[in-house]
Amino acid sequence: MNITDLNDKQRSAVLHTEGPLLIVAGAGAGKTKTLTYRVAHLIENGVAPESILAITFTNKAAREMRERTEKLLEHLHIHTMPVMTTFHSLGVLIIRENAMRAGLPKFFTIADESDAISIMKDAIVSLGLDPKQFEPRRYKNIISRQKGDFVTPEEFEKNAESFTADTILKIWRAYEAGLAAEKSLDFDDLLLRSVILLRDHADIRESYQRRFKYLHIDEYQDTNELQYAMTKFLVGPEKNICVVGDSDQNIYSWRGANIKNILHFERDFPGAKVVLLEENYRSTKAILEAANAVIEKNTMRVPKDLFTSRTGGEKITVCEAFDERAEARYVAEAAVAARDAGVPYENIAVLYRANFQSRALEEAMLDYHIPYHVLGTKFFERREVKDVLAYARLALSRESLSDYKRAIGFPSRGVGKGTLVKVFAGQRDTLPPAMKKKLADFDALLDKILLFSEQHPPSEVIKYIIIESGIERTLAQGTDEEQERLENVRELVTLAVKYDSREDGLTHLITDAALASDQDSLTDKSSGVRLMTVHAAKGLEFDTVFVVGLETDLFPHRRRASPPAGGTEEAEEERRLFYVAITRAKEKLYLTHASLRTIFGSRQINTPSEFLADIPLHLIDSDTELGSDEKGRFVFFD
Repeated sequence: MNITDLNDKQRSAVLHTEGPLLIVAGAGAGKTKTLTYRVAHLIENGVAPESILAITFTNKAAREMRERTEKLLEHLHIHTMPVMTTFHSLGVLIIRENAMRAGLPKFFTIADESDAISIMKDAIVSLGLDPKQFEPRRYKNIISRQKGDFVTPEEFEKNAESFTADTILKIWRAYEAGLAAEKSLDFDDLLLRSVILLRDHADIRESYQRRFKYLHIDEYQDTNELQYAMTKFLVGPEKNICVVGDSDQNIYSWRGANIKNILHFERDFPGAKVVLLEENYRSTKAILEAANAVIEKNTMRVPKDLFTSRTGGEKITVCEAFDERAEARYVAEAAVAARDAGVPYENIAVLYRANFQSRALEEAMLDYHIPYHVLGTKFFERREVKDVLAYARLALSRESLSDYKRAIGFPSRGVGKGTLVKVFAGQRDTLPPAMKKKLADFDALLDKILLFSEQHPPSEVIKYIIIESGIERTLAQGTDEEQERLENVRELVTLAVKYDSREDGLTHLITDAALASDQDSLTDKSSGVRLMTVHAAKGLEFDTVFVVGLETDLFPHRRRASPPAGGTEEAEEERRLFYVAITRAKEKLYLTHASLRTIFGSRQINTPSEFLADIPLHLIDSDTELGSDEKGRFVFFD
């Protein structure tokens, strides 16, 4: 490894190996490169790889970090690697290694979002409440936020003095009972229960501090109270903690991220070294100048000024369209022109503030025969993939009632809801002989899968499940849609191959499937223009980027930008969100807005977003889009 590949600031961060270190890394400033070089430098200088822990937020980011580090260390021919994982995966590790102390089986089930919503609905119904009035997703989100703020039901009860709070508490306890019956934890529990173990058991806490001498946290500005607490508990007496982040890219306060965690790092760790990475290797000078002009209005930030040594680059194109259809048409035509100029469709992204905006864009993509990919359709959330994984989980542990219900129901075995109620109530003996035979055959199948899994790698196990369960036969004989579902479960076999060489590979596959993020659905193999929200685009980069819907009340969003941007924490986050959006672009940036937009069935007249006024005029190339008014007359805005 040659650290002369780094600039002076990056090198300074890599060489500071002892004591607390804060790396403030601007967008495109090479934070992952700096982090992986630092890890590799530690190992080159005698630090045991297994004593290094690096935590990030998505499987995709952890995988990229691991691959880069492996490449840097090729010359050493080491047999172990640092632990590079996500917060949630680390939570799983801590709970599984201390399952008995946590009062859980070692192989507990992780309830994904849809499973958790289903359990929440059952909890609400069990209390005699109407799920239409007490909407399950809403209460799941309320409880999720409480857990993220490091609040347990017992602590919540101390302050539950209103009727609403009392109702939340009752639903929360019923929901927890539903999870317990399934031997399941939801995503928030993976952090909450692991942090409680670290907090309440000094021996557990100290064992991880001895195990991980050097701690690295990526995207530190996005940590919530639980992740912040986990970080503090994992830091040993040597205070060898390195955090990387950017206060200007804190855009997740709505899910608990606390910008104060990074702003207060020097208070938490006195004497910390601070390194600012300001040289951007991604974007053109015009894009960076616009980004700096936008974000400098915020007050809650670590001041910095992005710059680049690159020369040239196009101006930023700002387009006013008549309505959302004209805007979408403009984007489609510009995307075709970019493709014709040599930019592959997969290097083009269209970013929007709200999911509903994708509809008009998708219609335009279809009209212009442009392949596109909407980020957010998780592979692991497909019904058929969840069916196969349910068999795998059940083979390892029979505790999950929802997995049992899902697996025995597909392919259909003629086992109805009434029978399942008796099975779950422990009343199998009351069933007719024919039904007992069906259940015994199903249990025998699970036993066969378990035995097979003990002797074969994960990819072979998944293939075995698909065949022996009857899933392959059922889907192969079905409609075109079912044929596509069969292709998806076969793709799961391909994906499972990478777990074949890992110890407990099937368990790791099941865990990663439960923890997959939206970005994990965006594979290198997928082609076409990317359509996604700005939140989903964080951490990604593209040659050409369109940021659409730049109108007052849409971006900045009405709920989060009043009073005017810059006046509140929420408004500053909207400005940070726009900063993140424009810094995704490497070569060309388009900013569009529509004079009219239909929102919730109502046609609205819009004014351009205040963010557009923040961009210096000399950086802008104005454009217009032909559109039609409600009477079908063509109009042109200039």
